[in-house]
Amino acid sequence: MTAAAKDRIGALANSVIAGDRRALAQAITLIESTRADHRDDATRLVDLLLAKAGGSFRIGISGPPGVGKSTFIERFGLHLIDEGHRVAVLAVDPSSRVSGGSILGDKTRMPDLSRNDSAFIRPSPAGDTLGGVARRTREALIACEAAGFDIVIVETVGVGQSETAVAGLTDAFLLLLQPGSGDELQGIKRGVMELADLLVVNKTDGTLREAAMQAAAEYRAALGLLRPTKEGWTPEVLSCSALNGTGIPEIRAALERYRTILAGNGTITRLRADQNRHWLKTELSEGLIERLRADPRVAQAIARLEKEVAAGRRTPLAAAEEILAALSLPDWPRKG
Repeated sequence: MTAAAKDRIGALANSVIAGDRRALAQAITLIESTRADHRDDATRLVDLLLAKAGGSFRIGISGPPGVGKSTFIERFGLHLIDEGHRVAVLAVDPSSRVSGGSILGDKTRMPDLSRNDSAFIRPSPAGDTLGGVARRTREALIACEAAGFDIVIVETVGVGQSETAVAGLTDAFLLLLQPGSGDELQGIKRGVMELADLLVVNKTDGTLREAAMQAAAEYRAALGLLRPTKEGWTPEVLSCSALNGTGIPEIRAALERYRTILAGNGTITRLRADQNRHWLKTELSEGLIERLRADPRVAQAIARLEKEVAAGRRTPLAAAEEILAALSLPDWPRKG
């Protein structure tokens, strides 16, 4: 990296740390870029921001489509701001197959929160990344923390593998649920229930109020059959109406109890250490695939073997072994 590039990235990092929202948006755009010539700049930027990161409370929020995640996050975020917090929302949307961009556009789904000076909302396309989070969500989270946002919310798409991914980069995981679907417990797998630190039944208002109370009771009974996964904390089931704001203060209080208990017994520190180790393994795995495809010799072998596998002339296992065997050659990987 040239001296001029170092100065440019250093200036951008300083602007982010100073709380410049436009600089933060530019930083995340750089971090999320898939251009090879941006990778070194993004890596240096995150390194510079890392010393100022780590002080936020990271909250993951997920739930099935139609549960009201955006309405809930907006109401919850405004409540946090009223308490004096600065709130960043990293909303990972489904990706358009045409443009590659976010489809849902959270800034339009959270209009009041997006206009608040104490909030920052960043919709990001999930792309081809599995698990409902973008590949660079971790780095974007670090940038938001360095910019002074003390609560960072990661909203993810869908229900299923998404929960495993978002739980792997946040301190607390909140699962938002809705009443009246007729299959509350059947529609939520045990693995998802085990990941949730707080289950919240939304839409507890109007004609759905009674159904919401019943759903909450069923979830409490189901949680009673599961063993708590975090020392000192038993997952709770609460209800709310994101539409009119009832139940939001109670949810905030529960999350603060959770944070106090787990910070006090060292669980959050251990959790983040585990997450960083997993982050390293993920980067190694994904980086290796990128290096494989970038090497002309290996890329040719992959193209040839893919055809043989598709035609049934070679098993995927044998093809993979041939590709991996190339890694042991003395001239791989080539530098350049």
